[in-house]
Amino acid sequence: MKKLTRFQIAKSDIVSSFEGYDKEILSYYDISRILDQNREFWRLQRSLTTPRFIELLTENTNLKSHELAFARKKYWRFTWGDVSVYKLALGLERNTYFTHYTALYWHNLTDQIPKTIYVNYEQPKKRYVSNTLLQTNIDRAFRNSQRESKNIASIGDYKICILNGKFTNRLGVIDMVTPENENIELTDIERTLVDIVVRPTYSGGIHEVLNAYRKAEKRVSVNKLSAMLQKLNYIYPYYQAIGFFLQRAGVYRESQVQLLKNFDFKYDFYITHKMGDTEYSKEWRLYYPKGF
Repeated sequence: MKKLTRFQIAKSDIVSSFEGYDKEILSYYDISRILDQNREFWRLQRSLTTPRFIELLTENTNLKSHELAFARKKYWRFTWGDVSVYKLALGLERNTYFTHYTALYWHNLTDQIPKTIYVNYEQPKKRYVSNTLLQTNIDRAFRNSQRESKNIASIGDYKICILNGKFTNRLGVIDMVTPENENIELTDIERTLVDIVVRPTYSGGIHEVLNAYRKAEKRVSVNKLSAMLQKLNYIYPYYQAIGFFLQRAGVYRESQVQLLKNFDFKYDFYITHKMGDTEYSKEWRLYYPKGF
């Protein structure tokens, strides 16, 4: 009869420890720490390294290994059993949350099932520097394509895109329990409706943005959205585009639309980048694609 290894002898205790662990997504460091804290109790050899321990776990238990190669960094994450790609996406960095098209999806503000999952990992707080906005600079910026993150990795049928958005101290981030009973964090409806106007390329484009504004009509607080926009304090006058979307959606009261007209209109602005032929709204001082 073949002699059992120390890992095999301790297997039931090891499994119990992992099944009771309070994190769903584990890092290499997490597993290394678990091994160090329990090595003596499990009577495992001092020579057993973390990589070999992980190998034994993936071969003999429910531990699953996931490697995701992004442009900036490679992530090695582990789960006890299967988890959704959404839960895995949130476990790549601390304090991340779903945003843009993914937030639209979870709020049922799109008819699509986006195959790119957007998570936001906020930049550190920076010292405020006042920038003077010039019309010529706005015109030049919006003649070109909007910059898009290349920080993307593929997993199965999906892609995960990690965005490094401006520091907001997680403004408007809420908890939600999905139909699959997973706890996730994402931007609330008001913050989402702001974000998708700021970055329509991460939201399916301006037609999807307009569709989301229509679907949100009975659930959004335009007062809250307007107050949030002031807190976000963008350099560009995105309130002109947001007001245009509210009005163009055709489902909001004039008093709601008026809240966006209370902002200061100093510049001509653009609904999106690199549009080609455009039309102009004098009311919103806004260029938008011809026929939109």
